Amino acid sequence: MAKFPSIPHVQETGHRRVTVHSSHGEELVGVLHETNSLELVIICHGFKSSKDRIPMANLAAALEKEGISAFRFDFAGNGESEGSFQYGNYRREADDLRAVVEHFHEEKRFIAAIVGHSKGGNAVLLYASRYKDVQTVINISGRFNLERGIEGRLGRDFKEKIKQDGFIDVINRKGRLEYRVTEESLMDRLTTDTRGACLSIPQSCRVLTIHGTMDEMVPVEDAMEFAKNVPNHKLHIIEGADHEFTMHQDELASLVVAFVKEGLCGDYMALPSESCKRTSGYIHSRF
Repeated sequence: MAKFPSIPHVQETGHRRVTVHSSHGEELVGVLHETNSLELVIICHGFKSSKDRIPMANLAAALEKEGISAFRFDFAGNGESEGSFQYGNYRREADDLRAVVEHFHEEKRFIAAIVGHSKGGNAVLLYASRYKDVQTVINISGRFNLERGIEGRLGRDFKEKIKQDGFIDVINRKGRLEYRVTEESLMDRLTTDTRGACLSIPQSCRVLTIHGTMDEMVPVEDAMEFAKNVPNHKLHIIEGADHEFTMHQDELASLVVAFVKEGLCGDYMALPSESCKRTSGYIHSRF
């Protein structure tokens, strides 16, 4: 395990529940994988998901194993966090992420990377474009074209229906209401400028996009668009992987850990981590 600079006031390692107060007045609940390192990676889940689903839990465990603390949390309206679920909420989830970053800044942690899966990938990219205070961003299965994927959930006539009724109720297979899409929340998605956000991410911020060729939720072509529009970008396509990398968890974790450690050991840090002095046990990425 890598030896990272430690936090003097932290005595225990392991997992603990942490709540963060958001700028919108909601309590965000997360799990801190504490290794006592100064460096911390924040992990964001996707649409109608939570901090406990793969790959969030597995990525946090992989980073913990390498001596890097990780925090996985639920956005407002998801999992254990307060608030009501909203269909769009792209900018607001970036706000939630900001609250988490500021919480750990107050604890004198260095945010080594922000990692997002699916819709969480959009959140970390939006964050990087707005706040410009992170050096490493990892976008896993994020969607570039936000106009795609709507018909599958809301139907082909969703625009006409939502204009007529003001909302669309999404019913699950058991006939129960899963969530309501309002015109406001739909427009939040449709007016989120992914390309503009990508172009405004600073050159100093390293971005890695990982996508699977068998992703049936978000087409792999979206990953190519991120590669075209993010200034400092690396792309890795995993052959045969689905949206959650169900059968490719080890490969995904290796790529994420390697990219995070490259940031800690490279020219992006004025004072590279102590872990950079270690040559054995390094997990190499295959770019």
